Amino acid sequence: MRLYLRSLAQFVQGLHWKAFMLRGVIVLLCLGLLWPQSAWAKDVPSTAPTPASTVKPYLDRVTEQVTEFKLKNGLKFIVLERHQAPVISFLTYADVGGANEPEGQTGAAHFLEHLAFKGTRQIGTRNYAAERPLLDRLDQIFVQQRQTQKTGNAGQVTTQQSEFEQVETEAQKLVIQNEMGQIVNRAGGVGLNATTSADATQYFYSFPSNKLELWMSLESERFLEPVFREFYKEKEVILEERRMRTDNSPMGKMVEVFLEKAFTVHPYGRPVIGSAQDLQNLSRPDVEAFFQTYYGPNNLTMVVVGDVNPAEVQRLANLYFGRYPAKSAPPKVSAVEPPQREERTVTLSLPSQPFYLEGYHRPALNHPDSVIYDLIASLMTDGRTSRLYQSLVERQQVALAVDGLNGFPGDKYPNLMLFYGLTAPGHSVDE
Repeated sequence: MRLYLRSLAQFVQGLHWKAFMLRGVIVLLCLGLLWPQSAWAKDVPSTAPTPASTVKPYLDRVTEQVTEFKLKNGLKFIVLERHQAPVISFLTYADVGGANEPEGQTGAAHFLEHLAFKGTRQIGTRNYAAERPLLDRLDQIFVQQRQTQKTGNAGQVTTQQSEFEQVETEAQKLVIQNEMGQIVNRAGGVGLNATTSADATQYFYSFPSNKLELWMSLESERFLEPVFREFYKEKEVILEERRMRTDNSPMGKMVEVFLEKAFTVHPYGRPVIGSAQDLQNLSRPDVEAFFQTYYGPNNLTMVVVGDVNPAEVQRLANLYFGRYPAKSAPPKVSAVEPPQREERTVTLSLPSQPFYLEGYHRPALNHPDSVIYDLIASLMTDGRTSRLYQSLVERQQVALAVDGLNGFPGDKYPNLMLFYGLTAPGHSVDE
């Protein structure tokens, strides 16, 4: 497996297009759901309106259905009315991802995503007053274990581990497993899940339209009074996830070394799931500090789409999310990746079918040239008529598949345009 990194600046020098703004993207996505059947009718007369004139009325209509407001504490809401079905979908967008993690704490953002489902002081516990000192004691023993391991005192480590397991068992007796998920399910909710990327963390699910206030209550409490219970059990889950997706996956391994080679300074070069060593050393106070830094109301955006009244959304938002105390802005990513002046390559020898990655540095999403890179990527890899598919799969027949990613591993900061090729039988990566 081989990786190449070069610059694409010469292909787009002198070209400047305006980048799409967030609102425009949301409207266009919604437009795909609202497009009238007549727009797809066959045998349209030659006098039919042009696509631009056909789209504009619906674009204007959707724009009118989008409402935005901001609470006094800085928390932003975006609301789109869609009354076609009695359903509401919700998304909590936290403007924090793997790129924001402190040095030595890779995986904290993804870890926090897992812990956000563990409940609060009221949800997920039988008795929080009794549970809290046990959780604090687990943190103390964990720190003691790390210090003892450095001294090499195996007997003391064993004693501490025995106490740790005993306290953890006592704490576990007070946990109501997945109580938040149970509440959502009983109320008719679906799709309760979350994702973490290098740029952001997103939490989402849907409810029947008469459960708007229930979502306000659950979601506001989830990030107002979270309790990161079962922290050390969840750490083992995440370590197993890393083993499955990275350590035991040839592609996972390749992507990790690819990014490490591509970025010498910027945190885009670090794995979002975290390194095994950082995950093992991560403590509950570490993740709590990360939460307090990046989950202030001015760093969150709530999106509500469906059968709702925007005025009612705003009233309930002030009632429930207005409880959040305002916070100062979190620190920004300050590292700037220096220009790459030479080709970089890396080869892994693994028991795997040979495959190939090739990356090019490109600017961030808000750069005027961003849409040009999108167009280049589309021409190169979108579908069977794309340049690379036609050349490598159809004509030369040296690849079974080719594909590409634009904005990898994120697009908030300067990133990569990535191309991927899977070799055909009897052909090599060099070809």
